[in-house]
Amino acid sequence: MTALAANSNLTKLRRRARLSKDLERSIGFVILAGIAVWIIANIIKDDSQFFAALLTGLNNGALYALIALGYTMVYGIIELINFAHGDLFMLGTVISANVFVNWLGLHTIGVTGVFGLLLAIVISMIVCALLNVGTEFIAYRRLRNAPKLAPLITAVGFSFIFQDFGQITNGSAPKNWAIGGFGGPAVRGFHVYQLLMVVGVTAPLLLLMSFIVTKTKQGKAMRAVASDQDGARLMGINVNRTVSFTFALGGALAGAAGTLYIAEFASNNYNLGLRLGIIAFTAAVLGGIGNLVGAVLGGLLIGVIQALNDGASYGLGQSWSQTVIFAILITLMVFRPEGLLGRRTTEKV
Repeated sequence: MTALAANSNLTKLRRRARLSKDLERSIGFVILAGIAVWIIANIIKDDSQFFAALLTGLNNGALYALIALGYTMVYGIIELINFAHGDLFMLGTVISANVFVNWLGLHTIGVTGVFGLLLAIVISMIVCALLNVGTEFIAYRRLRNAPKLAPLITAVGFSFIFQDFGQITNGSAPKNWAIGGFGGPAVRGFHVYQLLMVVGVTAPLLLLMSFIVTKTKQGKAMRAVASDQDGARLMGINVNRTVSFTFALGGALAGAAGTLYIAEFASNNYNLGLRLGIIAFTAAVLGGIGNLVGAVLGGLLIGVIQALNDGASYGLGQSWSQTVIFAILITLMVFRPEGLLGRRTTEKV
C-alpha cells in the first residue's frame, strides 16, 4: 500500500510538472506575440523612426556585447563575477582617448583617423589586459579557494580603485574630447558608418574568441580548467597561466569596447563603468553567462530593446528604460534561469 501511495504521488507530481511546462510555454508565446504586435505597430506608425532606433540599438548592443564577453570569459573559467570589469572598460576609454587626441593629435574619424583609431584600440587592449592580469595575480589568485564572497568583495574593491584612478587622470566631471563624428549616410541622424565600425570590430573579436576557446591548445586548457581545476592540474595543465590568459582576453575586450565608445560619444566619466558594466553583466546573464555567443546575443537584445523603448513611436521613454530591461531579465530568470543559450545543470548532493 505504501508503494502504491508513493507511485500515485509521483504520478501527480509529474502531471503538475507537465502542466507547469505547458503554462510556461503558453506564457512565452503570449509574450512573443505581444512583442511582435508592438514592433509591427511601431513600423506602421513611423518606419524611419523605428529603423533609426533599431540601428542605434544594434550599435549600442554591440558595445554591450564586447563588455559582456569579458564578464562571461572569466566567469566561465573560475565562476567569478568580476565587478571591476566595467571600470576597466572606463579606463579603456581614458587610455584610447589620450592616445588618439593627445598622443597622435587626431580629431576626426577619417582615413588617417581610422589608422589612429586602430592603434588606440591595440594600445588600450594591451594596457587593459595587463591591468586585468595584474589584478588576478595580486588578489584573485590568492582567493581562488576562499569562500566565494571573498573574491566578490575584492572585485568590488578593485572597482573603486579603478574609479579613483580614472578620477585622478580624467577628472571628476564628464570630460568631452575633441573627436569629430562619423560621416556617410545617416538615418535620422544616426550614421551607418558608425554601426559598421562597431560591428567590424565586435564580430571579428567574437570569432577570434570562439576560435581560441574551441580550436586551440590553450582553449582546450581553458575548458579543462573550467570543468575541473584539480583534474586539469593532474593532466599537466598550468592552471595559473590558463586563468591569467583568460583574464588577459577579458581585459583586452574591455579595452576594445572603451575605444569604440570614446570614438562614438567623444565623452567619458570616471563612473561610466558602473552603469555600462551592470548593463553588460545583465546581457551576459540574459544570454547565458559562460556562453560567448549568448553574451553577444544578450548584448544585442538589450541594446535593441533599450533603443526601441527610448526612440520608437510607442516606447515608454528614457525614464522607463532601465525598468523595461530589468523587468524582461526578471521574467526570463523566472522561466529560464540558465539564460537564453545557457545549459540547464543539476547539482548533485
